Amino acid sequence: MTRVQDVYPDDRASLREVGMRDGLQLVKTFPSTAAKQRWTREEYAAGVRHFEVGSFLPASTFPQFADVREIIRTVASLPGAHGIALALNERGVNEALASGVAEIASVVSATEEHSQANARRSRDQAIANVRRLCELRDASEHRPIVNAAISMALGCSIAGPVDPNEVIRLVEKCLEAGVDFVAVADTVGYAGPKQVGELTKAIVKLSGAKPVCVHLHDTRGMGIANASAALDAGARILDGSLGGLGGCPFAPGATGNVVFEDLAFLCESKGFKTGIDIERLVAVRAILRSEMPDEALYGGLARAGLPAGKAGVAA
Repeated sequence: MTRVQDVYPDDRASLREVGMRDGLQLVKTFPSTAAKQRWTREEYAAGVRHFEVGSFLPASTFPQFADVREIIRTVASLPGAHGIALALNERGVNEALASGVAEIASVVSATEEHSQANARRSRDQAIANVRRLCELRDASEHRPIVNAAISMALGCSIAGPVDPNEVIRLVEKCLEAGVDFVAVADTVGYAGPKQVGELTKAIVKLSGAKPVCVHLHDTRGMGIANASAALDAGARILDGSLGGLGGCPFAPGATGNVVFEDLAFLCESKGFKTGIDIERLVAVRAILRSEMPDEALYGGLARAGLPAGKAGVAA
């Protein structure tokens, strides 16, 4: 059994690299299994410890995740590394449990409209799926960590503005269902720092001793500012993807997730230790350029480098 406090200690910022899952969910070309393994190992050598490695979805529809079990094994072979996989139904949960992955993620939409459009189920059904996931976890041998992400929590491209009280209600339901922590997602990059900070603060208070994750997209250029607000409000887990890979079918024109390298620099500049060597992390982008030459990569650190006199980890 893995203790969430050991994986996500509250005395530092834990950065989860979601490029191999969220970053690849819409791409037409994707890295080979061997390239994903190099991606993982080279980021690990740079100090990254949390990897979202893929989804348990039908390989016929999502071939980019057909090798998810191999990548889970790669992460598990690295001392101190932590793998996360997404499972959206009971079949996927059972496959995730059989894989031995250290953490399983589920998703609940903040709005009924997005829930029906994205997953063809109601929010109540999504909460029931989370509860069932927790039951299956409790009955399993290795008892992985379970998190539930509230997607569209800060604005929905279908329904528009989202009532924060509705998000808080869904967070309460997920905590009652037995999740180890909740993630709040600005799935389509609607929000600014004030909105992110206020919602994060409320959910940190509600979560008590459990950590809070904030998952941000940079659709309107607010990703880093929003991450700073989330840290100030008490979040200690942040998601990002190498080069800002990613996108959402409900956010036309989106640039993707907040850039992981820039996120590491932000955390270090605010005094939150990450253990990541930023220069070595930026160098891993070479794998993406080689494997996916037509995919746009973003990031200020990759363009400008660290400030003069600051080598490796930012000060």
